[in-house]
Amino acid sequence: MTDGSSDIRWKQRFSHFQKAFLLLEQTIAIPSPSDAERAGLIQFFEMSFELAWKVLKDYLQEEGFRVVSPRETIKQAFQIGLISDGRVWLEALQDRNLTVHTYEEKIALAVEEKIRDGYYPVLAALVKDFNEKDRQ
Repeated sequence: MTDGSSDIRWKQRFSHFQKAFLLLEQTIAIPSPSDAERAGLIQFFEMSFELAWKVLKDYLQEEGFRVVSPRETIKQAFQIGLISDGRVWLEALQDRNLTVHTYEEKIALAVEEKIRDGYYPVLAALVKDFNEKDRQ
């Protein structure tokens, strides 16, 4: 028998997000990645980001908010203090959309730097914050 908490959609999705984030974390630890490793880092960022915004969406919907798109979700999550840096999240969304549809080395290098310096930290904060929510 389950306690019911595993049936909550955001908790299920959060579990998947944590697994993807772990892969991102492992590739972030590579100081000078090869082209293949860089591509993996970007792919793990894309997966992590996709799951992250959906965790936020599921959580917001459980709280009674009506959000559909990633942009709406990020804006609402920022407005209620669920995330602290809405600007970085929106930039991450834009870069995720860019990297999903094209691969150019110049773009990949720039996005890698943004992932390391800005996007990884906000995703790490989400892991920390939602781990606390998951325990409640």
